[in-house]
Amino acid sequence: MQLSFDAILFDNDGVLVDSHVLVDVAWRQLSTEFDLDYGVLEKQLIGVPAADTLGKHLTGERLDQAIARLEDLEVEVANQTPPMAGALALTSSLPSDAWAVVTSASRRLANARWAGAGITPPPSTVTADDITNGKPNPEPFLTAATTLGVDPARCIVFEDSPSGGIAGAKAGATVIAVGDQEWTITPAARVDDLTTISISSAGTGSLILHIGD
Repeated sequence: MQLSFDAILFDNDGVLVDSHVLVDVAWRQLSTEFDLDYGVLEKQLIGVPAADTLGKHLTGERLDQAIARLEDLEVEVANQTPPMAGALALTSSLPSDAWAVVTSASRRLANARWAGAGITPPPSTVTADDITNGKPNPEPFLTAATTLGVDPARCIVFEDSPSGGIAGAKAGATVIAVGDQEWTITPAARVDDLTTISISSAGTGSLILHIGD
């Protein structure tokens, strides 16, 4: 499969960095400390800002304390974050102005995870600190496309979460699913990781994304 594009917009966790085990540990610890039901939180936290998930269960000062504590817990172990398979090779093959990272994490946490995984982020990154409405709202991806000066319709989004997939589709991008989470929308393609993805020049200023060929 081949797709012509001008920019790639990567989700971070579960696409570029394999943070899910560390995320699970942090959220379980937070649930214990704040007397929350992790079984409920687990179904709500993937792909959306932590503040949105916690805001369904806590309010006021207690909510602020939980958000801050969770970030501390996650940053403490972020240096253990491995890259997703194929992430380093793919991102290093892209021109710096042809990709962005769009994450629901805070900038502090995102920076810590990139450092742990050995990924050098591009100049254009969008974190939870940079937007008003998180995924599944399309704002994060639209913000990234605007920052890159690219039409969202000429962007390819790589996402692992259902909410991120919806956000990418609402932004008008071509969406590729990473991993096996069940989605309510149909992505253009689905891959296990980034090892089957390669890039070539179209010779017209655009790029070609190859999946498995």
